[in-house]
Amino acid sequence: MLPSIHAIATATPDIAYDQKEVGSWMQELAGDNQQRRILKALYRSSGIATRHSVIPGFGRDFFIQGSNGQLTEPGTGARNAIYAREARQLGLKAGHALLEKAAGFTPTEITHVVTASCTGFFNPGLDYYLVRELGLPASTERYHLGFMGCYAAFPALRMADQFCRANPEAVVLVLCLELCSLHIQLGDREDQLLANALFADGTAAALVSARPPRAGQTVLELERFQSALVPSGETDMAWTVGDKGFDIALSSYVPKILGANIGGVVDELLDAGGSRRDRIGDWAVHPGGKSIIDQVGKALQLQPEQLAAPRAVLRDFGNMSSATILFVLQRLLAESRGTKEQICAMAFGPGLTVELGLLRRNRG
Repeated sequence: MLPSIHAIATATPDIAYDQKEVGSWMQELAGDNQQRRILKALYRSSGIATRHSVIPGFGRDFFIQGSNGQLTEPGTGARNAIYAREARQLGLKAGHALLEKAAGFTPTEITHVVTASCTGFFNPGLDYYLVRELGLPASTERYHLGFMGCYAAFPALRMADQFCRANPEAVVLVLCLELCSLHIQLGDREDQLLANALFADGTAAALVSARPPRAGQTVLELERFQSALVPSGETDMAWTVGDKGFDIALSSYVPKILGANIGGVVDELLDAGGSRRDRIGDWAVHPGGKSIIDQVGKALQLQPEQLAAPRAVLRDFGNMSSATILFVLQRLLAESRGTKEQICAMAFGPGLTVELGLLRRNRG
């Protein structure tokens, strides 16, 4: 039995925002009419209807208005303090939900915890509180993948896969958590405006084990992973720690760069796994933005129904960085699409880095 994802649980902050309302407020802050026109177009064409955030007012109450009427942005320390408080609560919410969904598994059977996040730091970290608050053994091995970005779920799942291949008794809890909205910034740079329009908060947890599925249960077998680099986009997606949150570089050229390169990368994965594009039922494309889904779909000549799950996640939640692809896989785990059981999953991040996984539905 291949290591498999047996269950996925997701959680978002209680506060949800209508994308149109956020767009209107951002236009109010715009410095000139040209910026307002850019913002109007960005929010209208984003493919997003709703986003969640730990920030009340999604920025409206986040910035402090001085006596001169100017808005002041919180410093990185203040933002990270919110991350430390909210990440712990949201991560535990997803962890509890996962254990409730994972029929046949008990907390004491979990052997490893792998967490991934790029939007904040604290120590003892989220991995520590998952072990303590979920009732996991104190001997549980803990690993954290930090500051990778939107593709981090794949290294986390790959680690879980390797643990289970090395020890068939291993049971791994993988959790990706991102509070991207904490890094909303005022400014007129294109990448700032774009990031403000796309990113949101959310977390997702997956349970990975080499156990066979229970009768009537569907799991996602982890058949193969692959990593690739697109060096021509190295400067088009990146970020550093600034004084007012994390400073992101996010070029509007990223979708075109991915579209021009994704075909060859995907074919390498499929060839190595003895598969072909026409054998793939669903394509779990990281919904980093509407244009990314459009360009990848065009390059791979995909049908609309093959990208239904990524578009639905983008519409309902926005881009939650590393957690987003697990939201997509959660939908696909619950669906059945005829005889094509293979799923090609992919996510993209700084570098440009492309991470891919070949998965297969297996019904017990």
